[in-house]
Parts: sequence; C-alpha cells; structure tokens
Amino acid sequence: MMSLAKGKLNMPYTVNSVNTDREDIREFLFTLGCYPGEKVTIISKLASNFIINVKDARYSIDEDLAQAIMV
Repeated sequence: MMSLAKGKLNMPYTVNSVNTDREDIREFLFTLGCYPGEKVTIISKLASNFIINVKDARYSIDEDLAQAIMV
C-alpha cells in the first residue's frame, strides 16, 4: 500500500483507506467521493498540486490530501 502522492499519472488506483488523524480532511475527501473501494486516477501533477479524477469528476488537491489517500 502506498500514498496517492507517489502514484503515476493516468494509472487507475483503488482507494484502500484515508490515513489521517484530522477529521476535517477525512470528511472533505469523502465529499469528493474518495473512500475505500473507489477508483482514483492522477491526471496531472504540478509542484505540490494534484489533479485527480474520481467518479468522472476532476478535483484539485494538495500534497497533504494526496498523502492521506492510501492506494
């Protein structure tokens, strides 16, 4: 298992868990549809920003959020 921040571009991953102690981060990721069993793909990486695709929608997240998503 690794964090999404270490993933490769355009490769689909399955979310295993959201690994954070901060409840606000966990709830925010869940509102994006990023929860265990869901597919997520990194569309692009620019500096510490990630564009991800979850459930046919694109979102911009920072590296802290990407580190919390375990795939």
